[in-house]
Amino acid sequence: MVNLREKPFYLDDEGVKWVEDTIASMTLDEKVGQLFVLLKHSPDMEQALHNLKTWHQGGVRWQGGDSNAVYAQNRAYQENTRIPLLIAANCDNGGDGCMPNGTFIATAAEAAAGKDTKTAYDMGYVAGREAASVGVNWMFNPCADIFMNWRNTIVNTRSFGDHADEVIANIRAYIEGIHQSNVAACCKHFPGDGVEERDQHLVLGVNDLSVEEWDNSFRKVYQTMIDEGLESIMVGHIALPEMSRKLRPGIKDEDIMPATLAPELLTDLLRNEMGFNGLVITDASHMAGIACMEKREIAVPKAIASGCDMFLFANDIEEDMGYMKAGIENGTITPERLDDALHRILGLKARLKLYKQENCLIDPAIKDEVVGCEEHLKLAEEAAKRCITLVKDTKNYLPIKPEEKKRAHLVFISSTPTTKAYTGDPVKQVVIEELEAAGFDVEVHPNFHDMEVENGPGLMNMIKIMDCGKMEDFRNNNDVVFLVLNIKGYAQENEVRLRWSSNHSSELPWYVTEVPTVGISLNYTTHLIDVPQVHCFVNAYGNTRTSIREAIAKITGKSEFTGVASDTVFCGKWDTRL
Repeated sequence: MVNLREKPFYLDDEGVKWVEDTIASMTLDEKVGQLFVLLKHSPDMEQALHNLKTWHQGGVRWQGGDSNAVYAQNRAYQENTRIPLLIAANCDNGGDGCMPNGTFIATAAEAAAGKDTKTAYDMGYVAGREAASVGVNWMFNPCADIFMNWRNTIVNTRSFGDHADEVIANIRAYIEGIHQSNVAACCKHFPGDGVEERDQHLVLGVNDLSVEEWDNSFRKVYQTMIDEGLESIMVGHIALPEMSRKLRPGIKDEDIMPATLAPELLTDLLRNEMGFNGLVITDASHMAGIACMEKREIAVPKAIASGCDMFLFANDIEEDMGYMKAGIENGTITPERLDDALHRILGLKARLKLYKQENCLIDPAIKDEVVGCEEHLKLAEEAAKRCITLVKDTKNYLPIKPEEKKRAHLVFISSTPTTKAYTGDPVKQVVIEELEAAGFDVEVHPNFHDMEVENGPGLMNMIKIMDCGKMEDFRNNNDVVFLVLNIKGYAQENEVRLRWSSNHSSELPWYVTEVPTVGISLNYTTHLIDVPQVHCFVNAYGNTRTSIREAIAKITGKSEFTGVASDTVFCGKWDTRL
């Protein structure tokens, strides 16, 4: 059973009394509800409040809206609940994870390139301040994964590095930043992502390290944070088969489960061996890593029975609540396990003193002072200056000065559109504007998706995008090519790679042998696997105007490159270094 007076809760008599009195006053339905963090799918606040009053969920993660909308809905939640809510957000990069007008500071990969922990602290500091200003009290961050496999794109930008010690240093700094506000931290995704290339959104994740390898890496990270008072851990739908085999001798392969459904990993390992006294929450329950492993009616209560305290999201709220309640009534979730989970949930709320009105109903003026403020924007600029990385310049092209090489040809590659509503990537226009502001005359290379929007679908678009034209004309008309990659992906494919806008596209880097070419990634760090022949390459880490402007300043020699690339950027290939 949890001890609420010890770390990470450190409750005083008042806090313990509130927890005990609140649990004692709950109906069974309220207890069931407390085990869930639900997602607000719809802008219909009336329906959201109806769900709250019906199901009494313990937490919420909202979806969409600027700072005013987010604040209004979070305040409405807290005003319409008997038991204060944990309100969570994913703020991997800063306050922009809370709302579109929040401040992007840096990705974790960018922070790691800075080779100190200042950027990670600023990420947490800004995320905490901006999130708290709109009523968020629980951060589903930082990411404690280790980027061991360059093919893994789900943690490529979210991991603070490829070694345990640098991950520890940066997540410690991020948490310190968060804790400048009344916001709890949550390390994810136990037992650790980044080892394989598959995505637990789409398939069971597998961390296939040996017990010794895991102990020297992921265990080291989590144990350090646990010892330092980490409040909560998000468990991934990731199996740790060698550890399961050690803790359950003779276990069959078909019985190896993701950590969310594996008591040997949660109860035996995390609770008993590692001594974690805080709150454990599942990762999102619609992910295939759990959804494909057990029938839903089994998986929902089994997650709590295995050692999770909260269940993230519901498929159908009524049905999942019913599955959880049935699991309590049939003994899958024992009274002791339910009581323990409730104490941890209410314990975290008490640690944040959410039972005091001023910690729930935040002053609306604060968001206007904090979100996107000058201080935060300055920190974003500093992060870009400190961390943007020159991966290679083997032909010594840099600096490229517009007064000497003014005619710039822009090849801009975005993620493949996933909607018929596509009208173009707005980041392209930002790149054009910033190149022009730096002094370049910009010619934009055709893009098949944009041609389809502008001209309507047809065979001629395919024919035109394949036409490279005369090489001599290209050399005479262009001084430099900027190949800018704005590629992102999420829960659609296991590994996200560079994809040209059409087959045999003239965007392919034939031009690297004709004029100096500079590649710039605005997100992923490992694009050299697909364009090894680009001899000058920059990882800018972000597609904000600040990141783009600073990358151009460094390329043109107006700012120095100080970011340091990890060897993972070369993807284990010799030709990516040329």
